Amino acid sequence: MFNRPLPMLWLLAILIMLPLSVSAQSHGLKKIQVGVPAVSMGNMIIFFTKEAKLFQKHGLDAEVVVMSGSGIASRALVAGSVQISPIATPSAMNAVLAGSDMVILGHTMPGVVQALMVRPDIKRDEDLKGKIIGVTTFGSLTDFLVRHLAKKKGLNPDKDFALLQVGGDADRLIALRQGKIPAAALGHPALVLAQRAGFHMLWDFFKEVDYPWSELATTRAQIKQDRDLILRYMRAHIEGIARFKQDPEFAKKVIKKTLRLDDDPLAQESWELFAKHRLAAPYPNIKGMKTSYEYVAMTRPEVWKHKPEEFVDGSFVEELDKSGFIKKLYEK
Repeated sequence: MFNRPLPMLWLLAILIMLPLSVSAQSHGLKKIQVGVPAVSMGNMIIFFTKEAKLFQKHGLDAEVVVMSGSGIASRALVAGSVQISPIATPSAMNAVLAGSDMVILGHTMPGVVQALMVRPDIKRDEDLKGKIIGVTTFGSLTDFLVRHLAKKKGLNPDKDFALLQVGGDADRLIALRQGKIPAAALGHPALVLAQRAGFHMLWDFFKEVDYPWSELATTRAQIKQDRDLILRYMRAHIEGIARFKQDPEFAKKVIKKTLRLDDDPLAQESWELFAKHRLAAPYPNIKGMKTSYEYVAMTRPEVWKHKPEEFVDGSFVEELDKSGFIKKLYEK
């Protein structure tokens, strides 16, 4: 006789809990997976933004997923495993030409801070012939930079030297030091550590390649599905850039933690370099995409039929710029 009231008790319990559940959900954070092609200074703003809890500030529960190179990150983005990621412009363009709906939201650096570091006996471009050059992965930014500049210097990247997939900056630096490879494309601060170990810079990609860097990309399907999610991310990332510039001590702490770097002067140099060049309003760099066109055209000549605007969506940065959001970040 005591069994009959139980359904009513359960119903009352559910009704009591329902407003609490709805309320909790409405105040919850949106989940987002952020792809990172490499643990490097180029992608440091993502790690910095998470450490500074800026993703949470803008209503996001961000999971940072580290991968090896833009090629892999590009495939993860297209597959929906991540919702946003820095993808090298040529990789993004190739993905679009292959039928994906990937789109570049902005370029956060005016140039790429990387260099080709080589053994002391390699003094001229011609000395690279017959050698092995370490890159992250095929289709990655390092692969693109080496191939592009080699061609500009009269070398054939498919015949004059061999490219070897080695992994991240740390892996390539170790391979250099151990004599497994005579040359490698390295970012900062790995290139400085290579110099300290006796290697020298043969090519400076920042000076020699007109290439807007540190891109942010997503898919048009993701934007259509949840534009607010991407806008929240862009707010957090752009505020991360501002905070990185304004808080050197915290920035250096994150740099040392992320790169496992126990070198204060090197952390200081890294912060100064990237704080100086990070763009406050990272619009897609339409003009600077010409370099990527030339590279992509080597395998996909149909790229010349497409306008740069087809590969980008600057509306997010434009919205945050025109609304005064970016300006307020730099007001004292």
